[in-house]
Amino acid sequence: MALKIYLAGPDVFLADARAVGEQKKAICREFDFEGLFPLDNDEGASADPDKIFRGNCALMRQADIGVFNLTPFRSPSADPGTVFELGFLFALGKPVYGYTGAEGVYRTRVAALAGPISERDGRRWDRDGYAIEDFGLSDNLMIVRSIEDAGGAIVAVEENVSESGGKSLAAFKAFTACLRLMRQRLGQTSRVLPIASVSRWRSAWSWASAKRRCRFN
Repeated sequence: MALKIYLAGPDVFLADARAVGEQKKAICREFDFEGLFPLDNDEGASADPDKIFRGNCALMRQADIGVFNLTPFRSPSADPGTVFELGFLFALGKPVYGYTGAEGVYRTRVAALAGPISERDGRRWDRDGYAIEDFGLSDNLMIVRSIEDAGGAIVAVEENVSESGGKSLAAFKAFTACLRLMRQRLGQTSRVLPIASVSRWRSAWSWASAKRRCRFN
């Protein structure tokens, strides 16, 4: 029995999104995970935002783990829909991991888009007079800290367009490295998880996630 992984990210906006999703699901199977891609929903939902929302929420509830493509999309930060899904799974108390095809820190990307930058009172400010978050993290602190608090990690592997055939947004290298880290953290020497091991893992995580939720109540 393979652990189910919800594959969140801006991949759904790629021209060949379904092919990318199938490729990532195939990589999941190499690590004995079962990938759940947002476009696995009925194709008839593609023009209905309500069906898309409800279908994705249903997939997330089925998942054991969330894996999020945090590669910056149309901004210095992660795709907003992906960030919502991160919060959704975090609130459900499920483990979450992230990966990105862009190395570096959030502050630098904001500065590149919102410059010129000024400094006063020990802080950096953009051209519109808004403070720039400066914690040396790879993205907004709520994104990074939620993943770390849930026991996960963010894997960054720089991937440029020429190396990825024009699909740097899919961040296949970082995605594969993230799955490898997850497999290592499960502490399994075998590529196949026995059903009993999956059951024990789910039970242990249910206890840990319940304990974590109590801290926020």
